[in-house]
Amino acid sequence: MDKKSPIKITLTERNESVTITQWVYQTLRNAVMYGEILPGRVLTIRELAGILDVSPMPVREALRQLAAENALEIQGNRRVMVPKMTAMKFNELCEARIAIESHAAARALPYIDSERLEQLRSIDGLIDQAQEEDNLGQISILNQSFHRALYTANPHQVTLPLIESLWLQLGPFMRMATSELEEHYLVDRHNEAMSAIEKKDAYALQVAIAADIREGIAFAGTPEMLHTFIENSAH
Repeated sequence: MDKKSPIKITLTERNESVTITQWVYQTLRNAVMYGEILPGRVLTIRELAGILDVSPMPVREALRQLAAENALEIQGNRRVMVPKMTAMKFNELCEARIAIESHAAARALPYIDSERLEQLRSIDGLIDQAQEEDNLGQISILNQSFHRALYTANPHQVTLPLIESLWLQLGPFMRMATSELEEHYLVDRHNEAMSAIEKKDAYALQVAIAADIREGIAFAGTPEMLHTFIENSAH
């Protein structure tokens, strides 16, 4: 990709209870997770500060945190890039997603009430609408919202930080893969997941979530696409 291509980071209004540093961190974190910062795109602290209309200090602190989460890589010349990807790393991240998220879904099942199930149905309806509009960015955001709403039904869950760490590391590459495909088939396993929830069937829910993740990344796991990942992240 062009290292100087235009970049658009979604900005949200900052709540008064949130510090500028916290807002900058969350904004950049979402940008990585939702694939708004693509592999190969070189960034600088000055450029990011200009986009966010803040001083360099909160940007520098946010980048430190994201680098610690393996979401971004700060190079010696203060340039910022998405870390390099390899086929082995990609496959490991995907398998980790399946293992942890299937577990999180099953553990959340006993706590999902009718209100939470209705929330899941609402999000899935928005995903269908985004698919009809071919809004890839919105599909990514809403899909994560669906999974997050499912897992957080468990008031004792401790896996969400681990799950979001995987989303962070995969986000840029999933967005790039989706955008480069002329046609791709998005399998909606969410209906199967919601049906399993209604039946209180933990095994069926795990199968549905695993299939949703596996089929969602299948188009990005081809040798050709992985080669594209590696080539783009290496420059």
